[in-house]
Amino acid sequence: MYRMKQCPYRPHALPIIGHIPHASTFIPSDVKTSFVLDENQLRREILLLTDWYVDELFSWLGSDAVPFGVSRLVVDPERFVEDNREVMASKGMGVIYTKTTDGKNLRRFLSEPEREDLLKTFYWPHIRLMESMVESCLDEHEFCLILDCHSFASHPLPFELDQEANRPEICIGTDYFHTPLALLESIETFFRSFDWQVFIDKPYSGTYVPVPFFRRDRRVLSVMLEIRRDLYMDESTSLKTDSFATVKKNLSELQTLLTASKLSRQCSPGCSS
Repeated sequence: MYRMKQCPYRPHALPIIGHIPHASTFIPSDVKTSFVLDENQLRREILLLTDWYVDELFSWLGSDAVPFGVSRLVVDPERFVEDNREVMASKGMGVIYTKTTDGKNLRRFLSEPEREDLLKTFYWPHIRLMESMVESCLDEHEFCLILDCHSFASHPLPFELDQEANRPEICIGTDYFHTPLALLESIETFFRSFDWQVFIDKPYSGTYVPVPFFRRDRRVLSVMLEIRRDLYMDESTSLKTDSFATVKKNLSELQTLLTASKLSRQCSPGCSS
């Protein structure tokens, strides 16, 4: 069984952690045997569900980025373990996906020991790493900003809750407790400066915060950044387009915005949301 690599403690260059949960396409061979799809069907699911190149688009985060090491088709580190707490479980896309994007069976029935082994091998090491990263960031900087980094399809996929055809180029996801208004307004203004259409909490809402801090610790700030894939890639082939370099350069300018002293003061603990 493939084992997730454990990342050693590292100092935080910035009071920022980039969470990149869905950019990997890797599926260990022993996990792949539980899928009931043929190779072409599996490639299609990977094409549709991967947050392609998000790790590259946010490479300016450097060692402050925490990518998930395997595909979300193995397990999804942003889902609740308990299906009764996870809205996407009703679509067969809880922490361990059982359905494809169009509702067909993805994998055979997993026994409880098999399910627990997947969680132990892939899910929990990532969750614990994020928790420790946040704790160390708070120790060093007294507050911590999580950038929950994603991309999304230009057209709604069948399983998605929001089927509205009009999709923005940028979606910013928020949480009333962890996303200060000053932070939201600054990031929204930043994206609009490139003439990108921006929606707030549509078609996706919310943002990732590790459970021990969720709506308990206001020093932990979070915002979800969703980039529409056709801005930088061909969605039918997963190949980068000529605009990839420009989109990456634009996103790299977030570093200047998010380290500005004014914004740091606005996002310090206790600011209004």
